Amino acid sequence: MLFDKVKAFVVLLDGASAGSEPVFSGGQAVAGRVLLELAGPARVSSLKLRARGRAHVHWTESRSAGSSTAYTQSYSERVEVVSHRATLVAPGTGETTTLPPGRHEFPFSFQLPPTLVTSFEGKHGSVRYCIKATLHRPWVPARRTRKVFTVIEPVDINTPALLAPQAGAREKIARSWYSNRGLVSLSAKIDRKGYTPGEVIPVFAEIDNGSTRPVLPRAAVVQTQTFMARGARKQKRAVVASLSGEPVGPGRRALWQGRALRIPPVGPSILHCRVLHVDYALKVCVDIPGSSKLLLELPLVIGTIPLHPFGSRSSSVGSHASFLMDWGLGILPERPEAPPEYSEVVPDEEVAAMEQSLLPLLQDSDMSMEGPFFAYIQEFRYRPPPLYSEEDPNPPSEARRPRCMTC
Repeated sequence: MLFDKVKAFVVLLDGASAGSEPVFSGGQAVAGRVLLELAGPARVSSLKLRARGRAHVHWTESRSAGSSTAYTQSYSERVEVVSHRATLVAPGTGETTTLPPGRHEFPFSFQLPPTLVTSFEGKHGSVRYCIKATLHRPWVPARRTRKVFTVIEPVDINTPALLAPQAGAREKIARSWYSNRGLVSLSAKIDRKGYTPGEVIPVFAEIDNGSTRPVLPRAAVVQTQTFMARGARKQKRAVVASLSGEPVGPGRRALWQGRALRIPPVGPSILHCRVLHVDYALKVCVDIPGSSKLLLELPLVIGTIPLHPFGSRSSSVGSHASFLMDWGLGILPERPEAPPEYSEVVPDEEVAAMEQSLLPLLQDSDMSMEGPFFAYIQEFRYRPPPLYSEEDPNPPSEARRPRCMTC
């Protein structure tokens, strides 16, 4: 049969290697080729290419219309984010072209829109991108092949909104059998809102247990998937990382001074899609026996561009300093006094003596900037500063009184 003449028909992307595929983002160009290998000559009507990106959600809910009547309500919505069509082989309307046996490659290239949605697979929805090639030949079924590619939309956490500290406080009266057992309060804070996978979130918290029973503090990073269709919403939550503290006894208070909570490899936040969202939050809670838990939620954004070591250092250091001050974990030093004038420290007689001792060296015609004197100065200029020490490694002897630098 003519159908058996096709030995291989695949879509290949440029930049792919063994075991890895290229990852794209909005505004980039997707380039590749369609590989067609024939065992014998074959007539071809057309070879068409279509690239598609689609966000799709779907779920069902059981409804009751009466005491004995039940039905299932279906919710579905889709959004096209990429749509590209191209014809790689087009002999003409009603015409065909004959390809000889062997290997044939048909290159293609197209531009992605400037803003896309990150690839995602969830229980009730997905965001998928693929390239499909269709080979049409006379008197035989069309042959199709498909290639899925990944899109990750960059989320930069080096912005003022995502570098700002997040804090909150809650309190709750512990009740048991309609009697008050005391007040339990919780306050928590993190140094910023944006993080990337693999980073550690230092959790600062204060738990004040005014009840008569011990309570247990815990913290967790929770992912919330929200699917939207026809005015309805469906949510799915999952804990991606958690930690548990020590019990806090009655009338006691506990402090978390930066308890480490590491973010595992998870997908970034999806915030700008019409049919689905992926949000993250740090939830700090206190389990109270005999009562509902005390819960505090701080929003998080999981990004793809990590914290810049230099560009955001000043803002992060400043916010971190105020962050520590708010929790009483650090005290900013007072403004130091201005240093004294040189003439106040060194008498005029010593200055004149130093000038007379340096004058012969400067008047020496054999001395140049390449000499050992200036080489020593240059070397000292680029040395790192000495390590700070509370104790003087070379204390002055008792016979020599140290010079006072303020009088």
